[in-house]
Amino acid sequence: MHDAEGRVVVPPSLCLAPLPIDSRQFQETADNAPEVPLHHDRLDYTPLPKSVTLARRRAHRLLTEWGHPELAPDTALLVSELGGNAVLHGCLRDRLFRVELTLTERAVRIAVSDPKGELRPNLREVTEDDMFGRGLLIVGQIADRWGVRELTVGKAVWCELDVVRHHSQGPLHADQLIPLVP
Repeated sequence: MHDAEGRVVVPPSLCLAPLPIDSRQFQETADNAPEVPLHHDRLDYTPLPKSVTLARRRAHRLLTEWGHPELAPDTALLVSELGGNAVLHGCLRDRLFRVELTLTERAVRIAVSDPKGELRPNLREVTEDDMFGRGLLIVGQIADRWGVRELTVGKAVWCELDVVRHHSQGPLHADQLIPLVP
């Protein structure tokens, strides 16, 4: 559907329910107080491959605007992997997937939610000939933490990049990664 100005209009019945920012999802600081989000972004996407590209570009731009250009490439890669998984495995016809980015002083959290809660992601072994199946292996290599959170409808796969670690180390080179295929 489009409005009079040609913009896409999404009926409320197709949207995911809003997820409140829950600062308890972040690790607590030394004084046991939960970290407060410095920046937060949330956008729903149609379950199409081109939406993953849009989400990746948006994530890269936002992290740069939020003052963390050193986190932008890894954040974009993680959004791409989790978004691709949502499109391939987690979406239902006419239902959207959501990408949320939250920046605290300690970490950036990427959460991608989709309506298929019964299909939980899992790591799997891949061979050289497999075209798919490396997404969560990449997430596990790049992110400092990752996991899955059940929602009322669907699930959210999340990961975090520590801000401090990325400030203190230089760029990650390919030879520093553990090989994904034996």
